[in-house]
Amino acid sequence: MKPFYITTPIYYINARPHIGHAYTTMVADAIARSRRLLGDDVFFLTGTDEHGQKVERAAQKAGHQATKVFADEVAASFQQMCGDLQISNNDFIRTTEPRHHRAAQELWKRVADRGDIYKGDYEGWYCTVDEIFVPETQLADGKCPTCGSKVERLKEESYYFRLSKYQQPLLDFYAANPTFVQPDFRFNEVRTFVEAGLQDLSISRTSFQWGIPVPGDPKHVMYVWFDALTNYLTALGFGSGDPHAESRIGRFWPGVTHLIGKEILRQHALYWPAFLMAAGLKPPQRVIAHGWWLMGGAKMSKSVGNVARYQDYVDVFGLDALRYFVMREMPLGADANFSDDGVLTRFNADLANDLGNLVSRTTTMIHRYSGGMVPDSPVAAREPLDLELERQLARAIAGVIRNFETFQITVALQDTWVLIRSVNQYIVKREPWSLAKRPDAKALLDATLYHSADALRVTAALIDPVMPQAAARIRAMLGIPQESWQGLKAGTLAAGTRLGPTEPLFPRIEKTVEELRGMSSTEPSEPVEPATPTQSTAPVSAAPPAPTTDSRITIDDFMKVELRVAKVLEAEAVPKSKKLLKLKVDTGQDQRTIVAGIAEAYQPEQLIGRTIVIVANLQPAKLMGIESNGMVLAGSIDGGKPMLVGFDQDIPPGARVR
Repeated sequence: MKPFYITTPIYYINARPHIGHAYTTMVADAIARSRRLLGDDVFFLTGTDEHGQKVERAAQKAGHQATKVFADEVAASFQQMCGDLQISNNDFIRTTEPRHHRAAQELWKRVADRGDIYKGDYEGWYCTVDEIFVPETQLADGKCPTCGSKVERLKEESYYFRLSKYQQPLLDFYAANPTFVQPDFRFNEVRTFVEAGLQDLSISRTSFQWGIPVPGDPKHVMYVWFDALTNYLTALGFGSGDPHAESRIGRFWPGVTHLIGKEILRQHALYWPAFLMAAGLKPPQRVIAHGWWLMGGAKMSKSVGNVARYQDYVDVFGLDALRYFVMREMPLGADANFSDDGVLTRFNADLANDLGNLVSRTTTMIHRYSGGMVPDSPVAAREPLDLELERQLARAIAGVIRNFETFQITVALQDTWVLIRSVNQYIVKREPWSLAKRPDAKALLDATLYHSADALRVTAALIDPVMPQAAARIRAMLGIPQESWQGLKAGTLAAGTRLGPTEPLFPRIEKTVEELRGMSSTEPSEPVEPATPTQSTAPVSAAPPAPTTDSRITIDDFMKVELRVAKVLEAEAVPKSKKLLKLKVDTGQDQRTIVAGIAEAYQPEQLIGRTIVIVANLQPAKLMGIESNGMVLAGSIDGGKPMLVGFDQDIPPGARVR
């Protein structure tokens, strides 16, 4: 079995978990489940980051006399989240555990023994929200460039890490490991930052005590990121002195995949590899930085209060529907909008109409026309329609496995839904309900029922990592056990298999969003830093904000629009439309379909291979029955034909347009 180690970031406990924490954890869980289905030896870690001045202050605001009591309470809510979301983690790490204290101090000692830690005085700006030191040249209007919060002027004795020494080793490591950070454009951001020059990093504090003491100098506590990042080794047994643990470290390190939010990429792709190099350890294999969930066009934030409670959406739509929505909606690395309308649309269109309809019609027809038993379908009796379905199954299996292996879960789900719709079309073309009325068509009816059930078996296996409950229910209805992805192929469903009872998988929701909001829980999300009275902590039960009268936008508003370079791979006319073209484009992050109103100015063949600009983080919309995932930018005068935005030099797909 091939070892595979995946981690979430350990979550900061200044407030209870929301949909952003749930998203990262569910994605990591889906990746871990997919690797188990591929036969890998998986170790999956999540946990909580519990030290630092921000936690100490949050405990004080919450009225706790002891920070540890506060940490215990909030950490328990993250452990509860793992249970609520059916997360299959192997370990849950807390940085307040003794095993982590030992590991962090061991890492410190190794770095210090190699001469890369020295004592000095620190004076500068510090952001307590992100727990980072900010050079004055990087301040944005006197605020943190990462989160926009106010920074504090600090002056205190500090230990420093010789980060400047590792500028070239880091660049050499990046060059030798071109897939270290994904997606690529995030890697470019890290590389550019390092190339601009690195300063030594303050890695201890004396102004508070809620942290891990520096070995040999207990008046200092470790910088929270030196402490927190070590957790990925702690869980393997680093610093324990246990020979079994050393063996486990050798098996899983450095072949680790860190799944994180893009706001903490610098700490994981710059500080962490440098700390490890200084300790004589190898950097991690891979860092995947996902985007932000936007609520009403703004980043979700605990401190702002515009966060969604995962519990509300599980209560209304069910766990698998929430898991499906977040993983279908957010491509790797991109931001995405989280909205009640979006969840409801995905539920009814994809889960109820497509998947639910396939499950219901297939199992119901086998009960009705074949006595609840999968009929036989001899190979010699297969017709072109059956053979084409088998080819579609093979393509879907290969595509889903390939895209999971490259962490493109959104694309893997797209591949699966192409298959689901193809199977539904197969059934419609065959009309088994008509065949059942003809005694001479029994062989064709049996073949149709067999191939439909076989395709449903494959579908259950392919959705298993994302929707484990739904996959298990489909298997129960088919009367089959869970299947590995190793050797998964069409035609292996055993004839004579007796089905279990049929039940609705995803009953269509006929209520409006407003009616659903009335059904959801109104329990507060209990943020430690409470939202202002005009902000909702549960958007599923919140009224929309009042419109403003000023139509002008700020530069921050503009930066929420993600303009990216894309290359046209395919282009075709949209039937029954004079203005629309259907484009398949490469965004540098994924391949997607966009419907553009440019047919009056461009022939499809003119566009193939052309570089264009798109709005990449637009919510999907259906035009002439085709789902469009983005918008093409073009200019025109009144009454004139559109002209595509272009460039005077070559520029790769995925580049940001600013």
